[in-house]
Order: sequence, then C-alpha cells, then structure tokens
Amino acid sequence: MLRLHNLRRCLQPLRCHRPFCSVPNPPPAASRDAEFRRYIGYGVLFLGCGAITYYSFPFPESAKHKKAELFRYAPLPADLHTVSNWSGTHEVQTRTFLQPESAPELESVVKEYNEKKQKIRPVGSGLSPNGIGLTRNGMVNLALMDRVLEVDEKNKRVRVEAGIRVQQLVDGIKDYGLTLQNFASIREQQIGGIVQVGAHGTGARLPPIDEQVISMKLVTPTKGTIEVSKEKDPELFYLARCGLGGLGVVSEVTLQCVERQELVEHTYVSTMNEIKKNHKKLLSDNKHVKYLYIPYTDKVVVVTCNPLSKWKGLPKHKPKYTAEEAIQPIRDLYHESLRKHRKPVVASEEEEPNVGELSFTELRDKLLALDPLNKEQVMKTNQAEAEFWTKSEGYRVGWSDEILGFDCGGQQWVSETCFPAGTLSKPSMKDLEYIERLLQMIEREDIPAPAPIEQRWTACSRSRMSPAYSSSPGDIFSWVGIIMYLPTSDARERKQITEEFFHYRRLTQARLWDDYSAYEHWAKIEVPKDKDELAALQARLRKRFPVDAYNQARKELDPNHIFSNYMLEKLFPVTETV
Repeated sequence: MLRLHNLRRCLQPLRCHRPFCSVPNPPPAASRDAEFRRYIGYGVLFLGCGAITYYSFPFPESAKHKKAELFRYAPLPADLHTVSNWSGTHEVQTRTFLQPESAPELESVVKEYNEKKQKIRPVGSGLSPNGIGLTRNGMVNLALMDRVLEVDEKNKRVRVEAGIRVQQLVDGIKDYGLTLQNFASIREQQIGGIVQVGAHGTGARLPPIDEQVISMKLVTPTKGTIEVSKEKDPELFYLARCGLGGLGVVSEVTLQCVERQELVEHTYVSTMNEIKKNHKKLLSDNKHVKYLYIPYTDKVVVVTCNPLSKWKGLPKHKPKYTAEEAIQPIRDLYHESLRKHRKPVVASEEEEPNVGELSFTELRDKLLALDPLNKEQVMKTNQAEAEFWTKSEGYRVGWSDEILGFDCGGQQWVSETCFPAGTLSKPSMKDLEYIERLLQMIEREDIPAPAPIEQRWTACSRSRMSPAYSSSPGDIFSWVGIIMYLPTSDARERKQITEEFFHYRRLTQARLWDDYSAYEHWAKIEVPKDKDELAALQARLRKRFPVDAYNQARKELDPNHIFSNYMLEKLFPVTETV
C-alpha cells in the first residue's frame, strides 16, 4: 500500500501539467505493424517454451491421481499418504501416518504428538463404512504390532497386541484348541478396532465382541500406559472397552476365548409368516442364527449354526441342486440384461470370458452396475437372488472361523441399527415388526433396495458406549443392516447411488428409529451436514449414551484431543460443564 501511495504522489504533478482536453496524436501505421509483429513473436515464444517443457519433463504417475484433476498435471507430494476405507466412501490424505513396531515406540509417539498438540488418530484396518478412524491431521496404525503375546490354556485366555487381525489371531491360537466366541462377517479387522467400535456377530446368547475383553492396555497422553479391567478400574474399563479410539490407543488386549469346535451350518428359505411362527424357537434353539430378507419378494433366507454333535454326526442330506445349477439363474439374468443394456452387442461366453468363474456376489455386482438405481433391474436381481438361495439350501460343516463369515459383496453403503428385542424367554417380536414396516416402506416409496437386508441378534453388553448396552443380563438386541452397492467406479453414478442411499436411510430413520429405540452401529453412523439434523442427533445420542462421562474421560486422558477427529467432535461436543 505504501508503494502504491508513493506512486500516486509521483504521478499527480504530471497529470496537472497536461492539458485537460488534449487528445494524443495517433501513431503512424508502420509503428502499429511493428508492435503487432512484436506481440506475435511473444506468443510464438511462449508456446514454444511450453512445448519444450511438456516434452522435456514427463509428468509422474502421481499427477494422474483423481485429487489432482483440478490441476490436471500437478504431482502429489511424495510424503502424502492417501488412506481410504474399504468401500471407498471416505478418504483422507495426510503427511502423518505412523506405524510403530513396539509398545515403547508407540508411547514415544503419543508423548511427542501430545506435546506438539497434533492429532494422531488411532486407525485400524480401515474397514468401517463411515471411516471413523480417519483424519487428515494424522493417524497411527498398529499393523506392525500384531503378535500373540501369551496363551493361557487353562483359563482359555489370550493376550495379544491390538494390531493383530482377527484371522491372524484365530490361526495363532488354533493349535491350542482355542478360538473366539463370536465373529463379525469378515476377518480382516484389527482386534483393537473391532472392539472399540462395538462390532458383533450373531447369536442371541452371545454378546458383542467387546464383551470378550477382560482387560486391555491404553496408551494415553496424560497417564502414559495404563491397564484397565473390571477389577482395577471398572468405571473406566466399561467406558473405554467400546471407546471409539477417543480415550487412548489400545495397545494390548486380553480376551476370553472358547474351545475350538466344528459347526454345522443350515441354510434354507422361508417366508415371513413361517418366521413369525418359529421365531422364538429359532432364537433359543440355535447358537447362531440370522435372517436375510430379499426386498420385493416374500423370501427370507434363514442361516443357523450349531456345534457338530458327536452323537448325531454329519447331517445326512443330499442337495437337490449343484452349485452350478444354483448360480445359473444369476448368469442367465446377466446375459439377458447385457442384451438389453448394450445394444446391439450379443452377450456370449466369448464376450464375457470370465463370467463362468464369477461368484454369486460378483455377478450380482455386475447386474446392478448395469442400472443400479432402476427399480425394475433391482427387483429382477433380487428375484434371481431368491432363486439362487432356494437352490442353495443345505448343510455345510467347518470350523467356526470358516463358517461364521459372510460374503458381503462389493463396495457398498451400509446403515445398521441396534434395538432391544425383549429376552430369550420372552421375545418382544418388535424385531420382526421393524422388518415388516421396513419392507412395506421400501415398496411404498419405490426404493431400489438390493438384497439382503440382514438381521442378527446378540445378548447385551456391559460396555456403556455399546449400542447393545443394558444393565439387565437377560436382554437381547436385534441388529438390522440396509445397504446399497457401489458396483461402479464412475464418479457421477457413485454420487447418484450415494444420494439415493441417504434418502433410503433418512426414511428409515424418520419412520422407524424412534419407535423402536434404534441406534446406529458406531462404524456406520454418519455426521449430518445440516445443522438442525446434527443438533437432533447429538441430543438423541445423549439420551442413550453417557456422553458427559465419556467427554470427562477424554478430558482427563486426552486433554488436547489428539485422538479425536471431525466425527468425534461433532457427535460428542464438549459442553461447559465438562
């Protein structure tokens, strides 16, 4: 500003000495031609320099990253880490992504970043659909801290580093004849992560996975490494066991295991009317049970799992159809859909050489990718899926870690709610009523809802931040998941699917959640963008969870909130009283 002011002062005397109405003489024609040629020369020189630069300095591969599209050829910094969740629905880029290899190294990291007051959010395997562990400010991952530290065969307990993956753990203790009591659908989660978000399996007598934790070590900014258990500090233990990574980095976990055993899985197709008649018996008689509902059909897939009886032996059952016959309806629909959506191409094995090798879930993804939001296409896919399950009825036998998994399909949006369902001796039947209303809403609103809508059950948890928390030991909870697949990499289509999914979710929330006291799984909850919706969610969470106690523990253990991120700050804002 000073230079501009001085320049104006210098120019003022010149303007004063010029005649107010004078008109300058026009320049001669030769002078104008010379000036024109000079500008042409400048332009040619500029283009030539650009061409030389383009061909002399090839652009690195990182320049083609989707985040560089705005500046199409701007390379990303070499130290920038791109971290996304499994479904590709949440992604961050950070220059701080640390992977300590030992407990002392982890303690040093936490101390250093607390002194700098810099974020270092614990992140596990990145499988949570909502990216609850992500933040661009910085993350710490324990993938290199993945050892089995101690096995107590007598008491069936195992102590492990929190970065160990579920499948690693199961493989590491199977020679001792031990395994985990229950499993989620997949096996790639780190133990620290699967516990902290309140993940679960299925079985009305079996609690969520956090209930298997009998003690754990937390690395905290203010108290260093502390060990918590119900004997040493029950209040903090039951709060931190499902602590969402906000109270410290879980470095070690001691788990109560069970004897390794083979299970018999029985899959069959039923209807809602039959389910209503047999629901109480199905919950009480089976160690594991789940229902898979197929929208726009009357079919319900029932999957039960129970220990293999030494007396009965293997089930004597011969399948009516082979695996090839079961999957054929999906293949046929795929070829038919190809002819419809790719005119004038004729679908054939030569055109799709690998179609015969695709699994059922892969074929479903391909079918939905053709027109993912077309209700008619989704209905046909669901009907073909119902036929697939009808022809897949039967039994299979295997170890629990092999049997209890579930092929969830490709990338997807998920919303899963948890709500009370009475007790085993007296189920409320609210769980089936919830589903009936949900399926009616889908048809009434013409939602292109793919299959399956998965329903599972657990016993209650004593972890205060668990959606299945209850102080009454006999309470059971139902978990219901709705989904929309993301079978395409096209950004525009993914955006449209995302918008339709959140419309689907909002309708479910508005019409069902409050009536059934349903709350979302912590790994699937999303932060609303609308201020009023966010305020309503915050108030709702306060009714169910001990938010003030949780925030007080955060203040004591992590006063600088280095373990926090956008999601935690929005869901649990710190009030003046905390």
